[in-house]
Amino acid sequence: MWIALGSSVTGVLVIVLAGRRDQFAQAIDSAPLLILAAAAALQAVALVSRCEAWNRCVRAAGGTVGRRRLYCAASTGNLASQMNHQLGAAARIAVLRRLAPREAPRVPALIAAEVPIITIEATLAALTSFTLIGPLGLPWWVPLACVGPALALAAGLRSLAGRRDHACWAGLAVLRSLNGRSWVIVLVLLAVFAQILRNWLVLDALGVHASLFDAVAVLIAMVVLSQLPVGPSVGAASVVAILGSGGVALAAAAGVLLTATGTVGALAFGAWAAGDRLAHWRASRTRPRPMLPATTGASP
Repeated sequence: MWIALGSSVTGVLVIVLAGRRDQFAQAIDSAPLLILAAAAALQAVALVSRCEAWNRCVRAAGGTVGRRRLYCAASTGNLASQMNHQLGAAARIAVLRRLAPREAPRVPALIAAEVPIITIEATLAALTSFTLIGPLGLPWWVPLACVGPALALAAGLRSLAGRRDHACWAGLAVLRSLNGRSWVIVLVLLAVFAQILRNWLVLDALGVHASLFDAVAVLIAMVVLSQLPVGPSVGAASVVAILGSGGVALAAAAGVLLTATGTVGALAFGAWAAGDRLAHWRASRTRPRPMLPATTGASP
């Protein structure tokens, strides 16, 4: 069923673009390479920032795993997230447990460690959901209805973080201190702002008349659709849903380039993490081992 849903979204986009192939191809070709490189770099910045937020959540949960292995696990999750958000989280946790079975917290705590980051992102989406009113024709009261539950959820997690009666709540330990909460919020904000700027750069480069609010709306749509098994069609579907009224072909081309630069950014982050870990492994292999002291004297 999930595969059929993703295929259906892709199929609808193909049908819609069937008579606009030339416009779509021309829009893709017109994108400046420098802007695309900057967009990929911004995506890498967002991934590194979010990964560091995850690192602080894992350490607060009792993890002692080093950044090399944690970043390596996160890079795998980033690539899997290109298909589905839940798949990315599962891959990140599974790889970290395999790389550091003793230093990483248990799976329930690792699952809970994702929650503070997701909650902050959901709260930001609720606070900026007013950007969806115009593009989607939503009633004015929808953003107000979203803010209340988001803030209530954040407050509820803050109270749950103080509980210690179950190992699962250890994943929320980063919320127990002001310093921990502040750092995670700052890092998530950095990741979100980098993605908003990336969206705006690509949209503007292709001639899509979009404001920063439109770039925020596109990001919210991408996050929502990424919860479904839409796959690589997330970018195109999101931009068409928000800005398709200004030209479907142009909007779809911008979405495809957002997906492409996002994938390049994830690959660059993964290559850096894998290369760093490989260099560390080679250095540990070539490092001379300490010699054991020689034993003297005869056996009794």
